[in-house]
Amino acid sequence: QVQLVESGGGLVQAGGSLRLSCAASVRTFSNYYMGWFRQAPGKEREFVAGISRSGADTYYVDSVKGRFTIARDNAKNTVYLQMNSLIPEDTAAYYCAGSRRVALPKGARDFDSWGQGTQVTVSS
Repeated sequence: QVQLVESGGGLVQAGGSLRLSCAASVRTFSNYYMGWFRQAPGKEREFVAGISRSGADTYYVDSVKGRFTIARDNAKNTVYLQMNSLIPEDTAAYYCAGSRRVALPKGARDFDSWGQGTQVTVSS
């Protein structure tokens, strides 16, 4: 497993932007598929975005397509989530996750390393 630490959450008005970062403490970061999940109170954890080991392939849930961008810097052991045009429905705790054993994860159970989460609150 790898230790993951998220940062960049906060309170923002609707229409605003935030960039989340996730730093990984591991020598072989490029061996991990990385993803961002979110969980709002009373709701299930949702797979928001994912990026392949090389960064060539990305995944987005429909509700964030065109607004969120996932990227990674393997030299810095960091994955990012740029969130633009935020809406109140984006309010949630956001979690960074890594998967070494599954090349193209489909959901939370395919990930084996998790961060502690960072809160994103979008006011209307």
